[in-house]
Amino acid sequence: MDFRYTGRREGYFMPTGATITAVSAPALFDGDTMLQDHCVLLQGERIHALLPVADCPVDVPLQSLGQGTLAPGFVDLQVNGGGDVMFNTHTHPAGLASMLAAHRSRGSTAILPTLLSDTRPVQEAAFAAVCAARAAGNAGILGIHFEGPWFNPEHRGAHRQDRLRRAEPADVDWLCGLEGGGVVMLTLAPERVPGALLQKLAESGVLVCAGHTQASFAQLSAAAGCGLRGITHLFNAMSQLRGREPGTVGAALALDGLWAGIIADGHHVHAAAIRLAARCKPPGKLILVSDAMATVGGSSAAFSLYDEEIRQVDGRLVNAEGVLAGSAIGLIDAVRYCQREVGLPLEECLRMASRYPAVAIGLGDTLGCLHPGYRADLVHFDDDLNVIHTWLAGEQQTHRQPPTSKRNDP
Repeated sequence: MDFRYTGRREGYFMPTGATITAVSAPALFDGDTMLQDHCVLLQGERIHALLPVADCPVDVPLQSLGQGTLAPGFVDLQVNGGGDVMFNTHTHPAGLASMLAAHRSRGSTAILPTLLSDTRPVQEAAFAAVCAARAAGNAGILGIHFEGPWFNPEHRGAHRQDRLRRAEPADVDWLCGLEGGGVVMLTLAPERVPGALLQKLAESGVLVCAGHTQASFAQLSAAAGCGLRGITHLFNAMSQLRGREPGTVGAALALDGLWAGIIADGHHVHAAAIRLAARCKPPGKLILVSDAMATVGGSSAAFSLYDEEIRQVDGRLVNAEGVLAGSAIGLIDAVRYCQREVGLPLEECLRMASRYPAVAIGLGDTLGCLHPGYRADLVHFDDDLNVIHTWLAGEQQTHRQPPTSKRNDP
């Protein structure tokens, strides 16, 4: 509903010719603080202002949500699939649209589609799909995350053995030259990539992370000196913390400059380990990721990956060998788990799902907060942390049907 207006309300200047709407909820988290009885003013794709509801200009249509909380839309940096689609087998814009739609119902308004280890032609097709989706205006596709294929076979997890390979200069040159696809993230095993190549990737703008690795503490530290930025799914598929050799986990916890993604689904990481990581990492450096597969937001409890059936059993996704193969959650589920089982404050859980990942990929000035000038990406959830509405670049979508009221004062 659009309304053009000029005027003032209690000293608040309203720009002439602007089209502004407002939405409010009993609680509003702006990325910093939980506010009560506030509204957010939306101007097209951007946030115009935050105000107490009592100060909302009378000429602005106000959608009053009768329950729950408004917060910044979630930013998921590791999304392998959703809506019965796996990125590896649906490398086209329609597949990306299905994945994003599935994750919006779980609160994520922006995602990094994640390609598991695969051949160079599949990688090229995946990147082309991301470029096409972004060129067509799909604002929720932020770029691409290549998870592999430069992994340590000892920690391949569900990645297929014959898809793993060593880094070659030609592959590095290709990654360094990618343009038009937004953010490019790459997960690799540092011990499998020479430091000079890792540094070249980092200097070209690729966000390099460590995962599926047997790297020692010294190797991780050296990689950080070459431009390594983060750790992919902390605690999983990596060398563990021991007294005489802290390994990748120890480096992730000890090196303050590295951010770490973590899968909070109750299966990948124990609640106490998440609590420990939250104590060790500086504020802003622990990030929730879903590592979601096709079942999220889909109709089937099974899907195919590398021509192998992956099935959901008791909330876990496993292959025929019983190996964990991604997760069956979206970020609202991770937020709920971290609040209820880990015991973190809701505000921090929300930052871990929105503000911190946006900052990690260099988009902290446009995503992850409800501040003026930021993109109008919002999530509205009820007191049980069920997603009711999302807004992506100002466009609202309803996922559940709560009681609502609207005000359109003359």
